[in-house]
Amino acid sequence: MTNAPDDFNLDDELADTDSWDDETPTTDPYDEPDPEETTGSMDLAERHALRRVVGLSTELEDITEVEYRQLRLERVVLVGVWTEGSVEDAENSMAELAALAETAGSQVLENVYQRRDKPDPATYIGRGKVEGVREIVEATGADTVIMDGELAPSQLRNLEDKIKVKVVDRTALILDIFAQHAKSKEGQAQVELAQLNYMKQRLRGWGGSLSRQAGGRVAGGAGIGSRGPGETKIENDRRRINTKIAKLRRDLAGMKTTRTTMRSERRRNAIPSVAIAGYTNAGKSSILNRLTGAGVLVEDALFATVDPTTRRTTTADGRIYTLSDTVGFVRHLPHQLVEAFRSTLEEVAESDLIVHVVDGSHPDPEGQISAVREVLAEIDAKNIPELIVINKSDAADPMVIARLLQREPHSVVCSAKTGEGIAEALAAIEADLPVGAVELRVLLPYSRGDLVSRLHDKAEVLSVEHTADGTLVHARVSEAIAGELELYTLAGLTEGE
Repeated sequence: MTNAPDDFNLDDELADTDSWDDETPTTDPYDEPDPEETTGSMDLAERHALRRVVGLSTELEDITEVEYRQLRLERVVLVGVWTEGSVEDAENSMAELAALAETAGSQVLENVYQRRDKPDPATYIGRGKVEGVREIVEATGADTVIMDGELAPSQLRNLEDKIKVKVVDRTALILDIFAQHAKSKEGQAQVELAQLNYMKQRLRGWGGSLSRQAGGRVAGGAGIGSRGPGETKIENDRRRINTKIAKLRRDLAGMKTTRTTMRSERRRNAIPSVAIAGYTNAGKSSILNRLTGAGVLVEDALFATVDPTTRRTTTADGRIYTLSDTVGFVRHLPHQLVEAFRSTLEEVAESDLIVHVVDGSHPDPEGQISAVREVLAEIDAKNIPELIVINKSDAADPMVIARLLQREPHSVVCSAKTGEGIAEALAAIEADLPVGAVELRVLLPYSRGDLVSRLHDKAEVLSVEHTADGTLVHARVSEAIAGELELYTLAGLTEGE
């Protein structure tokens, strides 16, 4: 994982970025992946390149800090505060935090939580518990403490001062995972924007390094001529971060224009869009692969998919629609990420159908459904038709499956791993796709075969008859297509009939 936000040193990290606006990233076209290569094998190989082998240890004397961090997993202690719900809820939350920590590349040594009415305003956990955590850190030799919540800057500073090791909150942990998994230019810019917004409020420094103001009998003979308002180091760092944030927002605005244009083109061609959403690691990418053969990266890890993938496919009767795999959601998804990824999440908000994938083998699938729907409400997508797909039926308890089916009547059960139920899920998706609002009969000349083909691709064709005067087609179409075919429309059917 990356260093704690309040250890963030812009003098080292951003020393050569005084003119960000003039910088343009350069890439070698030969380093870009083949656009046809969708298996994700290279990403998977790279992600698995460094793994700790239990029982083997090599102590090297002459080794750089970078090499040392690559060879050694970060050793962490997890700490949570349980304020509401049952003990089972608290343990599920801590188990999820452990999975997040392992995904980020760390070894969990200890996992503890405290029962409180509300977090302590100074140290998040009680002052007495801080001493207990410090003893655990000393006994286990941990490098980092991860707190299951978002810490205020003062809480972060107080905990590090008392525990004497790096302290990271849940938000920074999730941002770190996103930074590791983002591959596209847009995804990396979104993650960097979220990280900078998070770090901006958590800058810190010590002693004289805090200020570049001079006054009185200063050392080094500065004195007269050097006094004035000046600019503190933190102010300077914050200004430079704001400059970088402004540049990232401009870049993302340009990328959003491209995405909006593509979406408008699909709308113009009356192509329905389906967004696959759900909790992280619920199996969304596996479902997409099963439904379309997309071959996107699949891994049993949280947030394995950060960059969205869209694939075009057809229904059994020949209608074209798109399926989009989106980033997974999680409880208490950092608001910085929601804001930064808003342009990507618009794929969900502007879709015609949401396929909500649920992990049927999870200890708390109902909690996952609620967490996902909270995010959907935040991006104004709660009113979009929703189909629940209960995945991992091969590993789920049949009693849990029955409970979910009773709770969510409009749902199907499948296993992306074995393929069981995939046909039923596909049929349910096709049944929920929007159909044309206008039913009509058109007589198309044989010279307009392109219009016949367009109806087969973009509309629901009910019947086709070849006559002496042309092709007679009975179909349900969108209002836009009905307007294009007005010249060839036969009387006898009205809208919605």
